[in-house]
Amino acid sequence: MASHRRPSASGFDRGARVTLLSAAAATAAAALGTAPAGADPAGGPAATRAQVDRLYEQAEKATERYNEAGEHADELRAQVARARDRAARGQEDINRMRDTLGSVAGAQYRSGGVDPALALLLSGDPDTYLDRAAVLDRLGDREAAVLSDLRRAQRRLGQERAEAARKLSELERTRSALARHKRTVEAKLATAERLLASLPASERAAYDRASRSGRIPDLSGGAGPSSARAAAAVAAAQSAVGRPYVWGANGPSGFDCSGLTQWSYAQAGVGLPRTSQAQRYAGQQVPLSQARPGDLVTYRSDASHVAMYVGNGQVVHAPYPGAAVRYDPVGMMPIASVTRP
Repeated sequence: MASHRRPSASGFDRGARVTLLSAAAATAAAALGTAPAGADPAGGPAATRAQVDRLYEQAEKATERYNEAGEHADELRAQVARARDRAARGQEDINRMRDTLGSVAGAQYRSGGVDPALALLLSGDPDTYLDRAAVLDRLGDREAAVLSDLRRAQRRLGQERAEAARKLSELERTRSALARHKRTVEAKLATAERLLASLPASERAAYDRASRSGRIPDLSGGAGPSSARAAAAVAAAQSAVGRPYVWGANGPSGFDCSGLTQWSYAQAGVGLPRTSQAQRYAGQQVPLSQARPGDLVTYRSDASHVAMYVGNGQVVHAPYPGAAVRYDPVGMMPIASVTRP
């Protein structure tokens, strides 16, 4: 999203790995700053374009936080479903054990609960009585075992229900984070649109930076893809050229930056994480000088933008709102890392 007129950076930032969702949610507002209300009259078109660049960069960072929160919400929904399923099965086990105890109690009640010694004296058939007493003893042992199992099952059920409640609470917090990040992205993009609309038509046209045609550049020369999967991912990414940037989308009709790379590798049967920060560590990191088609190139020190290297110094990526998936030089922004999935 940020201006691709920045100089390329050599070497890769070895910064910290992806921050936890809770930290991202807590610092999002401060990290993104306050959107400017409009163009600076004193600065002219150049200042306006610079503001738009900053807004797009901030919106992309918020989009990646939104993607991270969405991925976490998906995981939590699955965990809640599993916890509820375990609780339901636990309740069924408890119901069966209670039925068993009820049957044993009924049998004892029907036996009259007579003192064993007196029952023996009164019995007209001591042998039959002794057989019956042995059965009742076994029933008593079984009852004790079932009762012990019941108590353990009740404890497990309580734990499962408590776990489900904790996951539900975390899911609600994640949904709130999703809503916050969505509002942040939309506010940044709306301000950027207003700023662009304030420019003369010629300046707005000039803002639509290089690689507009969508034609495949010369990609000859250099090493080929590192694997058949990488080749399939490159072909998928190239097939998406011309489709629109849509923040928070991972295809097939629209993409944000990490959505494009995730979708492209999914077509090759490879699962990538949802965010550019996580994709940065989804494989072996290699020097830019050894980049091969299919490698993932992340940008800025926080790896908030990602593209796919396609050879001969070119990448395919989803750049920013209003622009389609396209080819650009690999050095369009400061490079954070090159990763080979």
